[in-house]
Amino acid sequence: MEQSYIRSVRAEKVAIGNRFITRSGAPSLPVTKLRTVQDSFGTPAYIEATLESGQTATIACGSLIRVHTSEPPPEATLDELAVIPVEEGSPEAILIGIAREYPWDQRVLAPVARLSRGFNAKSGSALEDVRDLAQLLLVELDDRVNAWRALGILTELPFDGNFGRWKSIQGALAMAAYLAEEDGDKEAARRYSEALRATDHVEDDPLKSKLTAAVRQRQMDEPNLFDREIHRAAAARDDALERDWRTQRLVALFHLRAHGGSRTLDHDELGRMIRHELTLLRG
Repeated sequence: MEQSYIRSVRAEKVAIGNRFITRSGAPSLPVTKLRTVQDSFGTPAYIEATLESGQTATIACGSLIRVHTSEPPPEATLDELAVIPVEEGSPEAILIGIAREYPWDQRVLAPVARLSRGFNAKSGSALEDVRDLAQLLLVELDDRVNAWRALGILTELPFDGNFGRWKSIQGALAMAAYLAEEDGDKEAARRYSEALRATDHVEDDPLKSKLTAAVRQRQMDEPNLFDREIHRAAAARDDALERDWRTQRLVALFHLRAHGGSRTLDHDELGRMIRHELTLLRG
């Protein structure tokens, strides 16, 4: 199975075969065609990318975009990380400590190299990198100890009104709630689940709040678990794409279980489904 990497690339470096990371976090269809569009003065203005479906996307020249690609990022080394001065107990120190246990694995070293020179808790991409690292450690590497260390960087961060950044923190809280319950710490699992629901009641208007709650409950009771996308990828024998969709399903299951709001999938069934996806992804 071809290895897939998540990289931030400039618009001009997007390549045929790349898949964009959509707002939902799922990968788009592959890029099949690219063209550069110039402004009125002959300067490149934006890149127009055509996807396999025929849909087009535009990216401003010079901007960064995160893509799934088969091209690995420039390799980071543990020696490079070892010389970076960090404060003991800081997020940077924690991340470098994790990297020391995986000196051969660029999936760990590459994001740590990006983050170790200064973790910015206000940066959505930094939060996403930490969440993705925790997910890699938990799901694929089955390393609960280091998954906990990575999650700890995010789980104490409060909701600051930015839903884009909150999505990564919420994902970390969902994983932490799952791990805490698996470890038998029900009180910690409750705290993480409660923190995950911090945005459930941010709407001040009573009517809007009631409508939002009804929509949220419907989404919980009729969750999108990407069955259709997984079946299509499996039928096409696209292992990398099927893996991406199964990862998205697992993320959704973590959230459902931590939120505790589904009336169609009970707690035990969600636990069974999570174990099933973990087994497949680790296999």
